[in-house]
Amino acid sequence: MTANPAGLPCALGLDVGGTGARWMLLDASGTLASGVEAGFSGARMHTDAGRAEVRARLSRISQMVTEQAPGRRILGLVAGVTGVGSGSADMVAMLVTAFAAPEAGVRVVSDVEIAYRAAFAPGEGYLVYAGTGSIAAFIDAQGVLHRAGGRGVALDDAGGGYWIAREALRRLWRREDERPGAWRDSPLARRLFPIVGGDSSINAARFLMERDRGDIGMLAIAVAACAGSDTDPDADEIASAIMIDAGAELARLANAMLARYGLRPIVVAGRAAQLHRLIEVGMRSHIAVEAQLTFRHLESHRAAAAMALQIAALNSQPPSTENRT
Repeated sequence: MTANPAGLPCALGLDVGGTGARWMLLDASGTLASGVEAGFSGARMHTDAGRAEVRARLSRISQMVTEQAPGRRILGLVAGVTGVGSGSADMVAMLVTAFAAPEAGVRVVSDVEIAYRAAFAPGEGYLVYAGTGSIAAFIDAQGVLHRAGGRGVALDDAGGGYWIAREALRRLWRREDERPGAWRDSPLARRLFPIVGGDSSINAARFLMERDRGDIGMLAIAVAACAGSDTDPDADEIASAIMIDAGAELARLANAMLARYGLRPIVVAGRAAQLHRLIEVGMRSHIAVEAQLTFRHLESHRAAAAMALQIAALNSQPPSTENRT
């Protein structure tokens, strides 16, 4: 009796960011199932409450996999997780438990490595990725990952969703210092203040201190909605300026890679990078050299699943035996 009705190795790929976790289940015949669940950061693994949250999110994904593809045994699993270094023992243990996968078949890497492999083969180009945070990545021909940025929202991650949200609140309250009551005429303030709990800077500060980084990053969607277009009379000037400045910050990451490793194509990806066309305008105007720049949607969970399928194929092979005479 086998847990895999098709008799094929089965593999799961996970792409986990601060705001969302995408997964895909594959076998050699193609996609079996896929889905999206709330995301998390590996940085949450440092507290009991954080580990419980991660465990609950993985349990929910496992339930979704079982509902869509019952009876499948996962022999390979690759998870790209934000905030987790390669080979995190705690995360590997949680994945083994949640998905009943063999420990030898589970691999944990950073989410940016998975995203890079969805965009390029090693050595081909540079990835600039902006989700809740922001980072540039280059995997060289020897398979070594090189990074710029991506140091976390408390220190950096400029141009990402968290940065966009924090900048919006910061700039709104700086303008209040200069022109008290100006928020009442601001589409951006009228959109954000109810979300953060009121029209006091205390509400904004508490929102930033108490909410999860993913929740804060989601405010970037509201900021982008207020930026409007060049011909939109209701476009908020602060929101529009932040979109352009976010692009400039992402360009700085690309410029760092170009300066360090030479001219190569650049792919820009991630939900925050594609919130508004002004981000692309800002980025293109600040790239230091004439490099090929492409904005793309990446299926990082598919790349992770493809890597996992290779592991599953190895795990499904019967152990070799020596011929006896």
